[in-house]
Amino acid sequence: MASNPSRSHPTPTRALRGVPWILGGLFLFNVVLLTPGWVVAGELGGRWLAFEALIVVGLMAVLPAGRWRWIPAGGLALAALAFLVVGLGDAAARLSLDRSLNLYLDVHLIGAVWNLLVGNVGLVPALLLTGVAGGTALLVTLALAWILVRATPGPRRTVLETEETEAAAGSGPPGAVENSTGAGVLLDVRPWIDVRAWIDVRALALPGRLLGVTLLLAAIFPLVAFAGSPGSIPPGEEAARPSLMTRALAPVEGWTGLPVVQLTREQVHQFGRMMGERERFATEMAAVPASYRDRPGLLARVGGRDVLVAFIESYGISAVYDDRYEPIVAPRLQDLEARVEASGLHMASGRLRAPSQGGQSWFGHGTLLGGLWLDNQLRYDLLLASGRDTMVDDFRAAGYRTVTLMPAITLAWPEGERFGFDRIYAHRDIGYAGPPLNWVTMPDQFTWWYLERSIRREAPDPRPLFAVIGLISSHAPWTPILPVLDDWEGLGDGEVFDPWENAGELPAELWRDSDRVREHFALSVDYALHAMAGYVERYVDEGTLLIALGDHQPAPLITGEGASRDVPIHVIAGDPALLDPFLDWGFIPGAFPAREEEGVGMDEFRRWFVEAFSSEGPIRDSDR
Repeated sequence: MASNPSRSHPTPTRALRGVPWILGGLFLFNVVLLTPGWVVAGELGGRWLAFEALIVVGLMAVLPAGRWRWIPAGGLALAALAFLVVGLGDAAARLSLDRSLNLYLDVHLIGAVWNLLVGNVGLVPALLLTGVAGGTALLVTLALAWILVRATPGPRRTVLETEETEAAAGSGPPGAVENSTGAGVLLDVRPWIDVRAWIDVRALALPGRLLGVTLLLAAIFPLVAFAGSPGSIPPGEEAARPSLMTRALAPVEGWTGLPVVQLTREQVHQFGRMMGERERFATEMAAVPASYRDRPGLLARVGGRDVLVAFIESYGISAVYDDRYEPIVAPRLQDLEARVEASGLHMASGRLRAPSQGGQSWFGHGTLLGGLWLDNQLRYDLLLASGRDTMVDDFRAAGYRTVTLMPAITLAWPEGERFGFDRIYAHRDIGYAGPPLNWVTMPDQFTWWYLERSIRREAPDPRPLFAVIGLISSHAPWTPILPVLDDWEGLGDGEVFDPWENAGELPAELWRDSDRVREHFALSVDYALHAMAGYVERYVDEGTLLIALGDHQPAPLITGEGASRDVPIHVIAGDPALLDPFLDWGFIPGAFPAREEEGVGMDEFRRWFVEAFSSEGPIRDSDR
């Protein structure tokens, strides 16, 4: 066979051709690992290098060649996809709930996210968006695996392959021997006997392997520094005793990071914390009375009046005192105060601290009613499973009929049954014939009207009413914004709201502009307070005690980072004596809560209310 010049030595171009794949793999993995952080920041920038990307690509670059390289490449690609999914979930939790993702508890929120998506964009677009997201994830995974395989140095078009190509052109396969029938049998064993070919193969792999080793060395130092950092530092000493990693990475701290390591450590910490959560909550439950049923004069000071507890969606203290929203909401509160006074009623306002932000309203509802701090799903479930009494049981024991009016509940709601209400009015029970308004199933004005017409007026039960109401017009996406209609008695079954079925901006359009989103948030709270003011001046009288409060602050997009978790609470009654306990507790006359003073936790409300409105004095420690 004639000699081939290409067989002598590998050219520099051929020797370096694996390097672009290594660099491409580094770029792609780096983008995947940094994307969740960019989502949280709301822009590209900040962190530009994930050290884990150096490790992944560096490892693949130093592996020996072979078909089996698809196994680690596929495994690493799937791991990167898993990190991206969890990381984006963590970013969503931080942006919407102002907390990190808790994999131990938050999986059930997938259903809530799906319902919210369908409610905002419709079923078909939601399915299309899900399909696009799934297809994109598949393509990203395949691209990651493929580029990692290509980044593995090896004899892809080596000297041997060149000779095989020549053989296919007419010389026969290299290394073949004739069998008894004359057919060529391929015995490609020359890498083991042809020293020159073996050297050529190694030369082709050398630049890529050197680059891989360089990447690994670049990543080892921050990892060692991370592992060598103190496992625990006493609170308050972090600044005085910076960790080894903090000191070592100071020069590049602003643009590098370990996103996978940090997310993994956070989730391990969350898991460890949840392992002890049952015991902590059991201790807290033991410190709070489980029942007030046997208390003499239970809630006698309420005087048999109807007690209405209304949760206003996303109505946080920022709506009142944030400079962006105060120009819209403050005049509405002034109007509410004036209408209350003109109606011969009395009003006081205060602040309470909510257990959640941006969502999971049921934590606030359960905390207020149960008298225990419920800031995660495990605590909420444990309360319901404990069989302990709540305010619902307190009022029933005091001779009240108990109902809840929840227009946002469109599916089965076993939790509501566990609270023990005499009657639950969910969406399907209300008989609303008007249009849904994106996620909002019905406007607040209709909810208030249904409360008055069907629950207060038409109920045959002569007992006074304790009602818990969920008002949802101020729930995202905050479009459309409805007017409050003057003819309350003419609201009927809600068809009067048909003209607003397709009014306002579509959520997808509105949410492209964060400033417009904030404006609509304020307008939705303005509508919620306006609707409540209309109800108050028409239907609140001497026989009513109305307690209206926010369920939680809106998402950090609205409040900004580090905002207070406080929500306003307003108390309105015809009898001024009903407000005296609230004023003693620190409430202020009128519609505005204290601007600076921090509120107490919602979990304090139940015990305080029972103490204030029962005929006996405050509960002593010996009474527990």
